Amino acid sequence: MILAIVIFLLVYAFIVSEKIHRTIIALFGAAILLIFKVVSYEYAIHEAIDFNTLGLLVGMMIIVFITKRTGIFEYIAVKQVKLSKGSLLIMIILISIVTAVASAFLDNVTTVLLIIPIVLSITEDLNISPIPFAISIIFASNVGGTATLIGDPPNIMIGSKAGLSFMDFVKNLAPVIVIILVTTVLIFAFIFRNKLKVDPELKEVFLKIDESEYIKDKKLLIKSLAVLGLTILGFILHDKLKLESSIIALAGASLLLLISGVDVKEVLEEVEWTTIFFFLGLFIIVGGLEITGVIDILAKAMLNITHRNPLLTALVILWGSAIFSAFVDNIPFTATMIPLILDMQKLGHFDVEPLWWALALGACLGGNGTIIGASANVVTAGLLEEKGYKLSFGEFFKYAFPTMILTIVLSTIYLVVRYYM
Repeated sequence: MILAIVIFLLVYAFIVSEKIHRTIIALFGAAILLIFKVVSYEYAIHEAIDFNTLGLLVGMMIIVFITKRTGIFEYIAVKQVKLSKGSLLIMIILISIVTAVASAFLDNVTTVLLIIPIVLSITEDLNISPIPFAISIIFASNVGGTATLIGDPPNIMIGSKAGLSFMDFVKNLAPVIVIILVTTVLIFAFIFRNKLKVDPELKEVFLKIDESEYIKDKKLLIKSLAVLGLTILGFILHDKLKLESSIIALAGASLLLLISGVDVKEVLEEVEWTTIFFFLGLFIIVGGLEITGVIDILAKAMLNITHRNPLLTALVILWGSAIFSAFVDNIPFTATMIPLILDMQKLGHFDVEPLWWALALGACLGGNGTIIGASANVVTAGLLEEKGYKLSFGEFFKYAFPTMILTIVLSTIYLVVRYYM
């Protein structure tokens, strides 16, 4: 347990300091845990490493990178600029809203994989930094994903174990998520208002561009959009199909590779392998905390301080899961909290349904706190890095953590007013 904690803290310290690339230090930390048998090979393969997340990432990256070759992202980028009449302030608001809505019906990782290339096309053509857009998109994707059963992995886990439906999530979480989305979009629009300026001459030139000129391969575009549409439909129906989202994504990717005629080596070279291997290392490190009982101890201690008071328990779960999820992947924490809440349900001291919503809000929104708090954050940082832009831990934390705390304050007010007054 001590070694697992020490390795986690050291890896985290190096990630924050950025002295060593996060992928290298995550893999090194994972290797130490495996060498000293803190995490067994069997546990790492079968429990710690979330192959569903990795498969989803690889599959969607392949689909997006093939689709990108058609020029559709540049086309949408020009359309977006024209729709907002060149106002970057309006643009950041529109993109954030689109991202949030898409994340509610897809997963947030898929959404950022689709949206970020569009943003990079816009910012490259207008000669501005994509960082303000990226931060807003990360937030919007995690906020939007909180609203539904299928938007974020913790919600899928909660819905499955607690027997809650798609509409249960919408009725109980969508009202506060709408308020949180509007609040955060306006906050980031205000924070970045001075950075959202573009050369007027460049803007005028851009507005006169014929966006149809960007479409390079219409046949490939039709094939790509057809496969993307089928994949998205698969995500929406994955529960009824009894298929993991990774299987759907990889099936879509392999189908598009088959019918597109694109060189598979070229496509695989574009996959963000540094991001994939960072997740692999991080999963094993967090697995070390899980298998040694660290996460279980923290979760039980969090509940013990409430003395089973309904309101206090809900607030401790909300704030505890938010702070925890900002620094560690929210999936193992959610997995630990679910049986504890189910045990409380069996005891029958009080209605535990509000606790599920507290856990969902805390686990999903808490991921906005740091650059490694959620999968969408890491993927976005990787896509930016590929284009030569660095979204550092410190820069993201400066804007994101205080805003994340505000979203939890709003969630607190919502829980108290709706369920305990």
